[in-house]
Amino acid sequence: MKSTSRTIFIISGDSETADRCIEELAAYGGHNRTPLVGTVEQARKRMGRNAPAAVFLDESAIDMANGYETLESAVALLTENAPVVVAAAPEKQTSLSFLIISGAVDFVSRSGEFMPIVAGMLDRRLRMAERATGSIQFPKEALAGDFGEILRHEVNNPLTGILGNTELLLARRDGLPPAAVERLETIADLAVRLRETVRYLSNAWDENHEHAGSA
Repeated sequence: MKSTSRTIFIISGDSETADRCIEELAAYGGHNRTPLVGTVEQARKRMGRNAPAAVFLDESAIDMANGYETLESAVALLTENAPVVVAAAPEKQTSLSFLIISGAVDFVSRSGEFMPIVAGMLDRRLRMAERATGSIQFPKEALAGDFGEILRHEVNNPLTGILGNTELLLARRDGLPPAAVERLETIADLAVRLRETVRYLSNAWDENHEHAGSA
């Protein structure tokens, strides 16, 4: 089984918060790598060399940004690489509602004793990543003949879930910001294109295998 990265990037401008995050994660008993960076830009550069399983973004890091970043734009950039757990002022949750609804982001109010909650959410993201990686297995014998069917099953099933959930959200478009509706429509269009690509590739594989077998 392919191993899953157990790297969690911690992005924080507050050393005390960062240290507490590491301590709380250690309590879960996992052997995690927890690189600590001060800004989103630094994190993204490092992610190019080591893709994390999850990211913790403390709102304090935005205060150290280059001036053009907002919490919303920073979180959106990070979700391109991994799911993000955000700790921020309670009033910031609304501005992140689209990303939270999409499942790419978990939000924790940065007040009171919030670090145990952050650590719990990060640990959950790790376990989800491990289950997702372990659920896709390609037996050697399958590669000889059934790869097209495996490809259709392992890719199309998740795509069906993505499309279904996207359609459910679009059914409530009247309560969503126009930008969120536009992004959901883009997700649906890309998922449909990917599904058609999978169908084309799997059919091509089947045809080539049949020709090779009859030769």
